[in-house]
Amino acid sequence: MAGKSVKTSTSKPNGHVIPFKFAKLLDPDASWDKDQLGDALHWIRQVIGLVCGLLWGAIPLVGGFWIVVFLALSSGIIYGYYAYILKVDEEEFGGHGALLQEGLFASFTLFLLLWILGYSLGHF
Repeated sequence: MAGKSVKTSTSKPNGHVIPFKFAKLLDPDASWDKDQLGDALHWIRQVIGLVCGLLWGAIPLVGGFWIVVFLALSSGIIYGYYAYILKVDEEEFGGHGALLQEGLFASFTLFLLLWILGYSLGHF
């Protein structure tokens, strides 16, 4: 995989910091530093946890199988995002494990909370 250059800050000539642009999320040529990529992966995973938790609770799905499905879906989306869309070099950011764990536990907690609340409030 092609490596990405590491950029520490983005600023305009007048010294103001350029705000994060959502177009960068889909740009394979964009440069990412470790914190920016970690934050992007964290928040993408939180959105996945939110959507899956609400969906699992509303359907209603029950059982440990659906926890495994969520973990596989979430990790698959994150891996596909940074490996195939952004084309980042995993070794530059600490390897597969570091990128795949980004936001995992917070997302899992949010998923469980929303799944339990959605199921309990909607079906009891």
